[in-house]
Order: sequence, then structure tokens, then C-alpha cells
Amino acid sequence: MATPSAPSSKAGTKGVPREHRRRQMLEAATEEFGTRGYAAASLPAIAARVGVTKTLLHQYFGTKEDLYVACLVPVGDRLLDAIRTAMGPDGTEPHTPQRVLQGIFVALEGRREAWFVLYDTTLPPGGEAARRAAEYWAAIDGLAAGGTADLLGAAGSTDPLDADALKYVWRDLVATLVRWWVKHPEQSPEAMTRRCARLFAAAATLSPEGGPSRP
Repeated sequence: MATPSAPSSKAGTKGVPREHRRRQMLEAATEEFGTRGYAAASLPAIAARVGVTKTLLHQYFGTKEDLYVACLVPVGDRLLDAIRTAMGPDGTEPHTPQRVLQGIFVALEGRREAWFVLYDTTLPPGGEAARRAAEYWAAIDGLAAGGTADLLGAAGSTDPLDADALKYVWRDLVATLVRWWVKHPEQSPEAMTRRCARLFAAAATLSPEGGPSRP
């Protein structure tokens, strides 16, 4: 689980318009869930981040799981939109992997821990939060499957197991890069995109076709 990049600041809510107060609560909850995980996060801690009572949180969002879902949906929607835009209407935008990563970094900037709200392994199984998260995972995996199959097809591979394997590699690669990025808050989305391009270029030289021959 990620660690907070900076101490959170409490914001008083007396006299604050309802929608603004609700947004403050969601931001605090996203930070709490993203940095501590669903199981360890607590409503009193979220309330303290904002400077309100636990009772007020319940009045606005209901249960802890309801609040989690309220945080999850905008995160999932934002990431899905970013990936779809990066891939283009037909999934054939040039340099698609870099474009997808850039879209993810831009979508998460300013709230990087939101990634861990979407991919939280501590969600109670069978609940609404787990169900909604699984729907987003499936949608993102579907996009990844199409993108990796296209990449392999362009390279001359039509083996469905190659595509399936690459999908899993891509999923873990993205998660690892985001985790690294969270630990380096000084890295902007643009800097991370350039770094990924350099890493991909270096990795390509290690392939049997592109790398140096063995002595």
C-alpha cells in the first residue's frame, strides 16, 4: 500500500456550501483509502482529515463501503476515459503504450494514491465495493487485451496465449510504474512519460533481434 506523499491539511467546514463540503470529504476519504487501504482506513480518521464529525460523514455518504464506492467511481471513470482516449477510437494511435501511460499519469496527478483505491486487495469480498472495483478491472483489462493483441499482431504474432501473457505483463508493469511514481512525488506526468519511453527503448535493445550478439 502506498504511503502519503505529504501531510494532509484539515479544512474547517462550518458555513461551507454542501457540495464543497462533500468534495472535501471525498478528497479526504480518497487519501485515507488510498494510503491505508479499505481494511485499515477508518471513518473517524477521514472525518478528522476534514475537520467534521463521523456522524456528518454518515449523513452524507452512509456506510464506510458507501463512502468507498463514492471515491471509487470517479477514479475508475477517470482512468477508463484516459485509457480510451490514449488508445484512440480504433485502438491504433501511434506509440499507444506510452500514450496510455501518459494518460494514466495525467489522470492521477494531484491524487496519485487514487490508483490504490481502484486496486485495493483488502476490499470485503462479495460487497458492493468489490463488485464495482471488479467491473472497472474487467473494463481496463479488456482494453489492455485489445491493445496487446494489436501490438503482437503488428509484430507478426497471432498466438492468443502470447496476447494473454502480454496482458498480464502490461498490467503488472503499469502497477509497478505507478507505485514507483508515488514514491517519487517530484516526478511530473511528463517526466514519467519520458522515463517510460527511455525504459522501453532500453528494453528493446535486450531482445534477440535488437540486442547485441552474444560473444
